[in-house]
Amino acid sequence: MILMILQLLIVLLALYVGSRYGSLALGAISGIGLAILVFGFGMKPGNPPTDVIYIIIAAVTCAGMMQASGGMDWLIQLAEKLLRKHPDHITFLAPLCTFFLTVLVGTGHVVYTLMPIICDIALKKGIRPERPCGVASIASQVGITCSPIAAAVASFVVISNAYHFDVNNLQVIGITIPACLCGLMAAAALSYKRGLDLEKDPKFQERLKDPKMYEYMYGSSASVLDKKVDKGAKMAVYIFLGALGIIVLFSVMQIVGCDIRPRYNTLQLVKGVEDTAKFDIGGAMLTAKQILNAKLEIAGCTEYVQKPLAMNLIIQIVMIAAAAFMIIFAKASPKKAVSGAVWQSGMVAVVAIYGIAWLADTYFAGYMTEMQGALKGIVTEYPWAIAFAFFAVSVLINSQGAVVVAMLPLAYSLGISGVVLLGVLPSVYGYFFIPNYPSDIATVNFDRSGTTVIGKYLLNHSFMMPGLVSVIVSTLVGLALTNIFY
Repeated sequence: MILMILQLLIVLLALYVGSRYGSLALGAISGIGLAILVFGFGMKPGNPPTDVIYIIIAAVTCAGMMQASGGMDWLIQLAEKLLRKHPDHITFLAPLCTFFLTVLVGTGHVVYTLMPIICDIALKKGIRPERPCGVASIASQVGITCSPIAAAVASFVVISNAYHFDVNNLQVIGITIPACLCGLMAAAALSYKRGLDLEKDPKFQERLKDPKMYEYMYGSSASVLDKKVDKGAKMAVYIFLGALGIIVLFSVMQIVGCDIRPRYNTLQLVKGVEDTAKFDIGGAMLTAKQILNAKLEIAGCTEYVQKPLAMNLIIQIVMIAAAAFMIIFAKASPKKAVSGAVWQSGMVAVVAIYGIAWLADTYFAGYMTEMQGALKGIVTEYPWAIAFAFFAVSVLINSQGAVVVAMLPLAYSLGISGVVLLGVLPSVYGYFFIPNYPSDIATVNFDRSGTTVIGKYLLNHSFMMPGLVSVIVSTLVGLALTNIFY
């Protein structure tokens, strides 16, 4: 038990130190923890999450090409037009805009251009910018579990299928999108009159008395409406939306019982044969799993069956092909794509998930029996309580995809059903709790009024209330929806 706790502390320390450095360091420093467990304690290394990583690479390459073509600018322009047309409702419309931008491209880092516009519109309308800005920053991250190409959703599908919970990307977002929209609207409603109105805020009024500060706040306007959007940019968006449509089509046809995915002969174990069953193969006693891994055709042990192409492979093929079409038809520059925020943030996510998930899988696999014994009573009685574990880990790990990859196998191994885990999926977002995430910090800097803040005591910041409300309501609604439809 002492050794188990010591090794857990090493895992937590690696995650904590990595989060302090941020960016690529989170995955890289997790590698130090992995090295200590493997070389120092002799633990068997777990499995790196290669399937999930491939999906992320394909998706961010496609989204990065769209950004390089100018397609992202066009989407931001459409969002700005909506916000400027209805400035009185910006507290509700701003989070909807940032949410759906994230849903479309699979990353919350696309909102940096839109956030200064939200601040500017609110300030010029006399609305306390903290109200729309706080919930809009939260919404940009909430959308990750609602995007069919995001790492968190792709990870949930791949891992769930491996544990025999047959679900696809469309079925996942069919639960998370309505659940998360309910959570965001609840947070927006509570933010509608949050804090003092600007004319009653003594701190803001004091800032207005300084001519330089007044000029800083009101002297310029943030806007992308003057940016020229050419046909190539619009073509890239149409290609991207077409790719998403194809992925959704495969999922829909699968749901309605008319699966159109290509099928191939696949070697598998004969029904009823367990992985651990042993067979005499030329004098060597091999388990059924070893025989399958060696791709040996053994009568009574293995057989060929027709299996459809996995959805994770379909996503990769469609996204990579769409990226190529953008290069050819939308004149997207590959060099510009790799220097863009979308592609770079996606590659950072790849390294983070690679290191964190491998470290977590190594530790949890080594102590699965002990954890099952310790937690079996709790998860049997209250399976939804796993949401607290998801949230707590997310506070340490600034990646929802990494939380899913690290924690979902453990949850399934504890006997929690896939239906419950789908319901609590919104709880994997908890890194707003400590305000060190780039989108939150950027939002504070974008708000020229100074109303969006990180408080004196760190945790009393502008994102705490909308974040907690959104996650709690989304998780409760998600559980309710899965109880209704599953």
